[in-house]
Amino acid sequence: MSATADMRDLARQLFTVAVNAADPACAVRRHFKSCPPAAPSAGGRYIVLAIGKAAPAMLRETLEHLRGPVTAFGVTHHENNQRVTGATIVTAGHPVPDKYGFDAAQQIIRLLDSADKNDRIIALISGGGSALIPAPIAPVTLADKRAVSQLLLDSGLDIVAMNMVRQQLSALKGGGLSRRAAPAPVTALILSDVIGDDLRAVASGPTVAPLGSRRDVEELLRTSEIYAALPATVQTLLQSTDHHKDFLATGNYLIGSNRQSLEAMLKAAPNQWHAAIASDRLIGDVTAAAASIITSASTLRTNNPTALIFGGETTVKVNGTGRGGRNQELALRIAMATRELPDGWVFLSGGTDGRDGPTDAAGGIVDKCSTARMRAAGVDPAALLYNNDSYAALAASGDLLITGATGTNVADVQVLLLP
Repeated sequence: MSATADMRDLARQLFTVAVNAADPACAVRRHFKSCPPAAPSAGGRYIVLAIGKAAPAMLRETLEHLRGPVTAFGVTHHENNQRVTGATIVTAGHPVPDKYGFDAAQQIIRLLDSADKNDRIIALISGGGSALIPAPIAPVTLADKRAVSQLLLDSGLDIVAMNMVRQQLSALKGGGLSRRAAPAPVTALILSDVIGDDLRAVASGPTVAPLGSRRDVEELLRTSEIYAALPATVQTLLQSTDHHKDFLATGNYLIGSNRQSLEAMLKAAPNQWHAAIASDRLIGDVTAAAASIITSASTLRTNNPTALIFGGETTVKVNGTGRGGRNQELALRIAMATRELPDGWVFLSGGTDGRDGPTDAAGGIVDKCSTARMRAAGVDPAALLYNNDSYAALAASGDLLITGATGTNVADVQVLLLP
């Protein structure tokens, strides 16, 4: 086996370590070991609501720790369809919301409306929840929310900005779940896919205060030159007065994050390798992120084999008509910069949820020969990049990272291996 093949295997192994470190069941188990769930009051029940890409695993583990009457409901993405004994699990569209998600949101609202002060709500929140429970506030419709979601995905805005917008259009986000639950107390266990772990942004913060006001969102969308393209109903809502009733304080607990996965990768690197977390905030435009990684290769390299670890969530401004995702585009950009990197390098960029953009790939794994393989397959990597068609480029070179749904989500991880 060649040195490059060995390094590609190592990159995959480190990615697997990152995913395993974000295991939702283990995170829930650790939490309940240190903080056992409080029981409902006399005559009450647990209402467990799991929302996000890690919903099945979080829900399954949570039910192991509850005693007494339980009503359990979860919603996850279509690719992660699983059964959980003692619970109802449904699947919905991601990243663009669909009717299944709308129906799931209505079921959550019915369960919250049925709660009283003797019940105890346990919310299990993970990344992806923003798209999975569309609950549009009138006059906004599901079709309007779908249109807004696509505009946001194509805009290049980061996840915090996108979720600030989503909160103002939803009856469940930006604290909406907790408001609806009152007077029942709410405890939320949160697996963060947001860099910096601002809980207001994870799944658009169903159990925490919103990131901003409707006026803030209107200003953001005007500055980003998106406002004029919004459906008229959305513009009307954003220009209206926001009236949020008070809600009981929610116990919000962060149980897992991207940083934990990076530290696990660091620990798992072979002894003969110099490993370092080069950045745990690889955010912003993918072009700038690629330049930052290339710079790190020259400034952080040592005389020993070096593993540079990154974590974050970049953005892509979509101008073309191709397929791909931020991890695939980042991998393609690194591949095209091979002359700026030391000979023999390998780079992997992947989403810990196993899905990058509207594709079946988690990301890409490239090396110094990737662009040569693309051209040998009859494709032009530069033209495909220009058309935001990174999936086609990486498929041509055999460099797609395919894992299937992982059942977790703590944003993206990258590793650059230098011999």
